[in-house]
Amino acid sequence: MASLTYYGHSAFSIDTGSHKVLIDPFISGNPLTDVDPEAIECDAILLTHGHGDHIGDTIPIARRCGALVVTTYELAGYLDSQDVQNHPMHIGGYRRFEFGAVKLTPAFHGGGIEGAPVVCWPCGFLFYFDGKTVFHPGDTCLTVEFELIGRMNDIDVAMLPIGDNFTMGPGDALEAVRMLQPKTVVPMHYNTWELIAQDADKFKQDVESRTGAKVVVVPPGGSLEI
Repeated sequence: MASLTYYGHSAFSIDTGSHKVLIDPFISGNPLTDVDPEAIECDAILLTHGHGDHIGDTIPIARRCGALVVTTYELAGYLDSQDVQNHPMHIGGYRRFEFGAVKLTPAFHGGGIEGAPVVCWPCGFLFYFDGKTVFHPGDTCLTVEFELIGRMNDIDVAMLPIGDNFTMGPGDALEAVRMLQPKTVVPMHYNTWELIAQDADKFKQDVESRTGAKVVVVPPGGSLEI
């Protein structure tokens, strides 16, 4: 049975049963998790953009585990300079890997790396494995692209930002659920700091009363079977 583990903010680990895939592993300095990044094992990392609360521990974890980092072309170039194994892709691109298949989706946000003269486009990921589809849109606003993504994919789990201020808030995330039509929604990118504090239980109530999706509020360190 595959499982998804939440580390707080936008950081997740997906265990497909044969591989472990991290997404945006912001562990060190993440006030919502007490996980030791040295204890995390993975085969691959999906990296949505270069902001510090997303690239996080990508470089030391990838080096230690020999993990492949899949990300946008510009960010992959930066990872080359850091001696990190990577595979460059870009928005709309699809590719199969040993751990599953990924497709990059648009994200409307920034993406630069602090202290590095690199312009990086942000992205989201559709992750396909064993007949399952998981969607992590990265940091983004509500966008009409969700309509197309929902029409073209049968999404089992969508992790959606609800924190507002830097991303869409609960109201826009509710509309994203209507457009994506996922079976299950996991809220993310909230309560890390006061600036993005939200009531996830109210979001759950609103979504489940107005759509056919189930919302699972996964606590940091908690897991969900998928």
